[in-house]
Amino acid sequence: MGFTDTRFNVNLSILFTELPLLERPAAARAAGFTAVELWWPWVDAPVPEQAELDALRAALEDAGTRLVGLNFYAGQLPGPDRGALSIPGEESEKFRANVPVAVDFARSLGCTTFNALYGNRVAGVSAEEQDRLALENLAFAARAVAEVGGTLLIEALNAPESPKCPIVSAPKAIEVVDAVNAATGLGNTKFLMDLYHLSMNGEDLDEVIDRYTDKTAHVQIADNPGRGAPGTGELDFDALLDRLKKAGYDGWIGLEYKPGEAPSASSFAWLPAPLRAAP
Repeated sequence: MGFTDTRFNVNLSILFTELPLLERPAAARAAGFTAVELWWPWVDAPVPEQAELDALRAALEDAGTRLVGLNFYAGQLPGPDRGALSIPGEESEKFRANVPVAVDFARSLGCTTFNALYGNRVAGVSAEEQDRLALENLAFAARAVAEVGGTLLIEALNAPESPKCPIVSAPKAIEVVDAVNAATGLGNTKFLMDLYHLSMNGEDLDEVIDRYTDKTAHVQIADNPGRGAPGTGELDFDALLDRLKKAGYDGWIGLEYKPGEAPSASSFAWLPAPLRAAP
């Protein structure tokens, strides 16, 4: 594969998970990568102890890895949850408490890109009520992110693996993007285009790229079927990433795939070592 001018980063919440969190940045750097992203690392703590934040910051800095993307608190992820911001009560409150903490932590590392996972439908609460709450919380997050010149991301998941999540298509995610931008007037809410999820939904990836690249601020990849490394499934990443470039995308490509049974470092054979460090 080519990818000579592609900026790749490694998601340390799905790769290198055989290692403790604080050892993962150094492992990614040893594998040749200089940029990383993370789901919110503390699934039970939207507001962790300062010492934990400081330790992760030091691990990233000591490894020489740049943080380029961070998820807001999203409940048990990995696990049954798909976000917290549309869940009335305690989970919504945790999301709002997390926003300033996540923004400050990321800002201290030069990261200004934040993913806000929508959340599942819950019994006993109407879709309309959840959507109103979601818009309120997303607008709150977009305004907080704007204070550091940042971008809020809306991601479409896939229906087979996330049947209770309502954001399971590119058009639906774009609808939310547009609603948040209309509510805030900021224009800093964008689409996170995860090609694995969209492929699992059966969406036409070429059409998604052609229609929505101008509203896209981050891309993630994994092959399908299997959610493994490129080359383990049926997606043509040479063609897909070339199409993204031709459509004007020059942002990060997040590697958010499962490494399989072997150690994560062995899952990068598809990408020549000289191409792993961000240009």
